[in-house]
Amino acid sequence: MSNTALFTEGERVTLAEMLAVREKRVAIQRELLSSQKEDSLLMALMNIPGPIKNNPKLEAVFTAVLERIEEVLGNDLPQASLYRNLNTGAEYFILSPLTPAQLKEKMVMIEETHPFGRLFDLDVLWMEGNELKSISRTALGLNTRRCFICNRDAKDCGRSRRHTIEEMQEAISKIIQEGSDQLHD
Repeated sequence: MSNTALFTEGERVTLAEMLAVREKRVAIQRELLSSQKEDSLLMALMNIPGPIKNNPKLEAVFTAVLERIEEVLGNDLPQASLYRNLNTGAEYFILSPLTPAQLKEKMVMIEETHPFGRLFDLDVLWMEGNELKSISRTALGLNTRRCFICNRDAKDCGRSRRHTIEEMQEAISKIIQEGSDQLHD
């Protein structure tokens, strides 16, 4: 598959739409956690640069990782889950009885071992009073995420816009192609 096929199919989204969906996402996080204050919340999103954030191929990648998340959580069944398939990208929220650290460790393992894991943010949140908190990899003594293009710190590359959207899309297409091959072996 060429990268053009992956990133031309789907509806283009605007910055205003992305900001609105981000605001809605925070409201959902608060709503889910306020009903289950003792639980941790997993929020799964894909990191897709450019104006097209969702299409059938990206949705299939998202579903493959969701299946792995549900396998890994197995016995620690979620208290509640919510899947939203939006033009701005699919979103998956799971309330879990695990502690934030336990849940984050399991999610880091998926990010690092699943063929598509590098394309995902598997964030873990909880409520402290009225404040949403999230746990980082470094809080668990783990390394920060690496850029899938140059292997530097991913946040540094993102902040400095070190790579073009085209370079990132090319790398994502390669990850998806190689990951699809692995999953079908």
